[in-house]
Amino acid sequence: MAAVSTPEANDPQGTPPPPSPPAAAPPTYRPGLEGVPATQSAVCDIEGQRGLLTYRGYPIEQLASHSSFLETAYLLIWGELPTIFQLREFEQEVQMHRRLSFRIRDMMKCFPATGHPMDALQASAASLGLFYSRRALYDPQYIVDAVVRLIAKIPTMVAAFQLIRKGQDPIQPRDDLAYSANFLYMLTEREPDPLAARIFDACLILHAEHSLNASTFSARVTASTLTDPYAVVASAVGTLAGPLHGGANEDVLDMLDQIGSIDQVEPWLERAIAQKQKIMGFGHREYRVKDPRAVILQGLAEELFQRFGHDAMYDVALKLEEVAGRRLGPKGIYPNVDFYSGLVYRKLGIPRDLFTPIFAIARTAGWLAHWKEQLGANRIYRPSQIYTGPAERGWLPLESRPVPG
Repeated sequence: MAAVSTPEANDPQGTPPPPSPPAAAPPTYRPGLEGVPATQSAVCDIEGQRGLLTYRGYPIEQLASHSSFLETAYLLIWGELPTIFQLREFEQEVQMHRRLSFRIRDMMKCFPATGHPMDALQASAASLGLFYSRRALYDPQYIVDAVVRLIAKIPTMVAAFQLIRKGQDPIQPRDDLAYSANFLYMLTEREPDPLAARIFDACLILHAEHSLNASTFSARVTASTLTDPYAVVASAVGTLAGPLHGGANEDVLDMLDQIGSIDQVEPWLERAIAQKQKIMGFGHREYRVKDPRAVILQGLAEELFQRFGHDAMYDVALKLEEVAGRRLGPKGIYPNVDFYSGLVYRKLGIPRDLFTPIFAIARTAGWLAHWKEQLGANRIYRPSQIYTGPAERGWLPLESRPVPG
C-alpha cells in the first residue's frame, strides 16, 4: 500500500499549525441590563434625547389629543388604528365583558381591607386563569377573547376592591357609559363630569405603553414560557407595584406635602441633594429632557384646576421643577410621567393608593401588545450570568465544618 502523503512528509521542517483564535472577550455586565437589547419590537419607540414617544409610529401628543383609550389599545395590540366598524365592535365586546363573576367578587371580599390594591389586583388578575383555563395560544379567537376580557375586567377589579375594602358591595358597570367614565362611576356611583372623564381617558393613553420597561419585560419573559395571558398580566402587575416603577406617583405627592410651600422648595432641594436623596418624579432611564408625557399631564392638570379649583401643591411642583432644572437639568434629569400624574388623579378624587392600579389599567394594553408580539416569534428567555461565587470545593461532614467566628 502506498504511503499517505502528508504536509510533514513533503516538508521535512513541518508546516506550522494555524494560529489559535483570539480568546473570547469576557462578557460585559451591565447592571439592570441598561442599554442591552433584549428583543425586537414594533410596538413603541422612544427617542430620549429629543423627548419623542410614539405608539406604532403615532406621536403620543396626537393620540392624547385625538384618540380614545380603547382606540389606542386596539392600535397597540393589533398594529393599526381601527376602522369605525372595528372600533365599535371592540368597544361593544369590552362593554359586554366588564362584569365579574360572583365567585371573583366573593374571593375579593376575603382579601384583607388593609392590603394594598396592587396586591389585590395581582391576585384577581391571576384568578382569571382559573375561570378561563383553556390555553389555546394557536387560536386567533382565543387571543381576541383574552384581550377583551383583560381590558374589560381589570378596571372593574380595581373599582370593586376599592368599595369592598370600605365594607360596600361593588357597583355594577353601566353599559351606557364609555370606558373611562364607567370606571370613575364604579369608584363613586356618580356619573363623572365629561371633562373629568376625558382627562382620565387621556391619562390612560399616556400610561398605556412605554417600550421594554421592567413590567413589560416581566410580561414578555412570562409570555415566553407559553403560559396563559392572565398569568402574564399578573406577573406584570407584581412588577409594576414596586416604588421604582409604578409606585413613584404616590411618592411624589408625599414629597410635595413634605415640602409644604413654595418658600421651602429651594432649601428642601439643597438638603435632598446634599444627602443624595432621590427626587421623586425626576429622572428617567430613557429621557434626557422632560418626559413628553409629563408635558401633556401638566396641561391636563391645569385644565382640571381651571374647572374644579386650584391645588396649592401644583405651585410647589412648578417651583420644584424650576429650581431642580437649574441644579439637575445639566445632568439630564427632568420631570417624568409620575411628577404631575398624582396631582391630576388627586383632583379627580382618586385615592392615593389607587394611582398605581390605574397605571396598571392603562398598561394592560401595552402588556397585551407585547404578549401578542412575543407569541409571534417566541423563544423562551434564558439570559446568562457572570458567576461571582466561590470556586469548586469539597463537601465537609457536619462535624468537620468550621464554626463561624
